[in-house]
Amino acid sequence: MDRRAFLTAKRKTLQREPTTVQHIARTTSGLTTYSGPWDTEAVVHLLKRTMFGATPQDIAYFKSLSMSQAVDELLNPTAPLPAPPLKDYDTIDAIIPDTVVEGSTWVNDYSNDNTIQGRRVSSLKRWSMGVLLNQDRSIREKISLCWHNHFATEAITVAEPHALYKHYTLFRNGALGNFKDLVRAVTVDPAMLMYLNGDQNTNTAPDENYARELQELFTLGKANNPNYTEDDVKAAAKVLTGWRLNLPTTTASFNTAKHDAGAKQFSSFFSNATVAGRSGATAGDDELDDLLTMIFNKKAEVSQFIVKKIYRWFCYYTIDATAEANVIAPLAQIFQNSNWEIKPVLDALFKSEHFFDALNRGCLIKSPLDIAVSLCREFAVVFPDPVSEYKEAYNMWDFLYYQAALCNQEYGDPPSVSGWPSYYQAPQFYELWINADTLPKRNRFTDILIYSGYSRGGKTIKIDPIEFVKHLSNPGDPNALIDDSLAILYRVPVSVVSKTTIKTTILLSGQTSDYYWTNAWNAYLANPTDTVAYQTVYIRLRDLYRYFMNLAEYQLA
Repeated sequence: MDRRAFLTAKRKTLQREPTTVQHIARTTSGLTTYSGPWDTEAVVHLLKRTMFGATPQDIAYFKSLSMSQAVDELLNPTAPLPAPPLKDYDTIDAIIPDTVVEGSTWVNDYSNDNTIQGRRVSSLKRWSMGVLLNQDRSIREKISLCWHNHFATEAITVAEPHALYKHYTLFRNGALGNFKDLVRAVTVDPAMLMYLNGDQNTNTAPDENYARELQELFTLGKANNPNYTEDDVKAAAKVLTGWRLNLPTTTASFNTAKHDAGAKQFSSFFSNATVAGRSGATAGDDELDDLLTMIFNKKAEVSQFIVKKIYRWFCYYTIDATAEANVIAPLAQIFQNSNWEIKPVLDALFKSEHFFDALNRGCLIKSPLDIAVSLCREFAVVFPDPVSEYKEAYNMWDFLYYQAALCNQEYGDPPSVSGWPSYYQAPQFYELWINADTLPKRNRFTDILIYSGYSRGGKTIKIDPIEFVKHLSNPGDPNALIDDSLAILYRVPVSVVSKTTIKTTILLSGQTSDYYWTNAWNAYLANPTDTVAYQTVYIRLRDLYRYFMNLAEYQLA
């Protein structure tokens, strides 16, 4: 089966843009600016939705700002883009020698050796986990992953590391910019051209893959009635003919000889618009601009479709009629009024009473990537230095990548052009992350990091529970220790009765007086090199956090 037939067959099995679920209003809040308490709970909610995890240090930092200042900082990254991936792989069995020195970046060196190229793709995936772990105090990585899911490509299909690196960098650069510009950039992006056959689209054999997904998945959605037609797909495919790739330079160019220079007629959905045919050197750019202008003239359809995608990623997956009226419609209008700028939409959402509504807190199930990365960030797991110990660091990042992939979220390889099903498959959405297979794997992962740790190449990554509690307000008080820990790790309340039982059983070792823990903690502080004192507090804390991470509440964000 050829690539086009394979994609067509796969598309028929997918459920696309879900219809709006209608039921009694879950909440009536809207985009009025949030004026409630700017406390730890509110800060943690904001950070867990916009970053991967909420570290004690980040919580303290953002609490020192106002809510508005915190959102502004999250939406305006100042840190430079991450340094490119390094050669951490062995190429002894490559047919064509690899000229890149170990520890140097490979992104500027093209290779014709499939072994080298395949190992660079794996290197890129490992590096991507390191980028998530070492993110700055901004939304950049979370929103970039959102666009990676929206404009989904599969690394296993593209199989070209330089194109993939350029593709991910495109999202990091444009994640908070203009959406129409982002769509245009993605359209002629080398990885996307390879993934959806854009580089094979010619005037003699128009390929409809990207033309279809541009409308159905990337801009308009499938739920509109009326909507684009099959003839619109064919016409758009003709507009996009002629784009070609230069793999050694990882660039796209336009070949006018491969372009359909005739006029392209569209349906009544697009007001019977015609994209005028061109034949010059700029024909590809000019017709692409006309095509996107025509699509984005469907303002209501484009704005509502994209706003819903953003809403489901950051807020909640069910959109009822009240949320449609109070949140989606005004956000869509903001999107239109800003001429397709992404940041104003996020700004209005994250500063709203709806976003901070109690019913929108703790209502999402963490993705596998969120579980793997946020655990390490929140517990401040120490990794090898990514420069001086780059091989060891990449090994550890590979472990996190593998754990997320085991639970059905492989960075770089969403299962289809539609992205990960948990972001579009109604009515379950995020509930698809958890099943009889993936929940035990999540628990096994957290057990490994709190008990034995993961060791490879003479290095070990492991949660240090003692170091974690040192950043809490009063670790000598078992009640404060539990409250402070749950404020970071959980997004739903735990009853006083449950917390008392946990305290008594684990921290007090079955005793009833709080001083059993307080004395043990003070004894450790007085003599941290005393093995007995250390083990007394270490074992209790280890068991406490293992218990917390094995409860269902830990899976919520």
